[in-house]
Amino acid sequence: MSNFDELEIRSADARAAAQLGELNAILTRLAGHVENCLPMTGPIASLADLSALPVLRKSELGKWQSETPPFGGMLVGDIAHVFQSPGPIYEPGGGTHDWWRFGRFLHACGIGKSDIVQNCFGYHLTPAGMMFENGARAVGATVLPAGTGQTELQVQAAAAVGSTAYAGTPDYLKIIFEKADEMGVDLGISKAAVSGGALFPSLRDWYAARGITCRQCYATADLGHIAYESDAIEGMIVDEGVIVEIVTPGTGDPLPDGEVGEVVVTSLNPDYPLVRFATGDMSAVLPGHSPCGRTNQRIKGWMGRADQTTKIKGMFVRPEQVAALVAKHPEVTRARVIATRDGEADAMTLRIEGDADAAEIYAQSVRDVLKLKAGIEVVETGTLPLDGVLIEDARTYD
Repeated sequence: MSNFDELEIRSADARAAAQLGELNAILTRLAGHVENCLPMTGPIASLADLSALPVLRKSELGKWQSETPPFGGMLVGDIAHVFQSPGPIYEPGGGTHDWWRFGRFLHACGIGKSDIVQNCFGYHLTPAGMMFENGARAVGATVLPAGTGQTELQVQAAAAVGSTAYAGTPDYLKIIFEKADEMGVDLGISKAAVSGGALFPSLRDWYAARGITCRQCYATADLGHIAYESDAIEGMIVDEGVIVEIVTPGTGDPLPDGEVGEVVVTSLNPDYPLVRFATGDMSAVLPGHSPCGRTNQRIKGWMGRADQTTKIKGMFVRPEQVAALVAKHPEVTRARVIATRDGEADAMTLRIEGDADAAEIYAQSVRDVLKLKAGIEVVETGTLPLDGVLIEDARTYD
């Protein structure tokens, strides 16, 4: 394995110590800069103490931005660009070396100084185009800022300039190649760095059959690069510039490794730090290290959305309410609300790992917390799957 830098192969203790130092420097700056972001004034003693801090949700960030535009007081450094995402939410962008940290991912894709990257991420308002361009600059590659659409022109440009690598959504490269086949044009793209959608195994196989090595990463507009695939293709390796936690959806409570939960990320970007930012995505921690030799934590990749909010009998039931139900009863280990249909009406069942003799107590808690009635099914501890689902909508309307 060729390393992007030595950070990828450092020990867990060295990584934790370095990240704790970076995090405490950020917390100190934020405490004196942003009054409403963190209810604390001092450093933390270990990364485990991070879980005591509040989770920052996008809705809160949007509220702060509306009160203190454009970045809600979170910006504490210099920037080169301002971007807009739906909401609207505004994101800063820096022009310094590998500001969004995509160089590590592109290096893992085998992209370097000899490559011309056809960057098919958008450059208009959204940050993805600049994110990947900044990363390509970090590995010394040349960029063709192609943007989205105009597939025939994409083919012509790729052939004319000799593009060797692609950056964009997983499916668009296939569309480009199919258009090239239709036009009778041979393309030299043999590497693909994709994000922004699911890379299905069948699509990866299609690229492999064309001699294209395709790897994917996980990133957001707010945080930048979070995790990436290596040649091992065993989950995604967490980026060195972030701290990833997997928590119970709707709460900030960390889950044991292997359990599916919401991805919460702390960005160690000193210009625009986000502490315990809830992505709304679901994943789980994989045990051990990647066979490629990189030593950081791994996650399974994107496993759905954490916002399982469901309307039952005209009332919204939210994941944090189910978590609150569990918290009311120390003997309860896990619970799941299941929405079904009873004739033409909604029905709700609470399946709960707890005391078989306490069904009526649990039913009362449902009435108190959810303001709804539910059938109660008490099951043995360990019965409910570790899939992060707190609210299952099993209704059909056929």
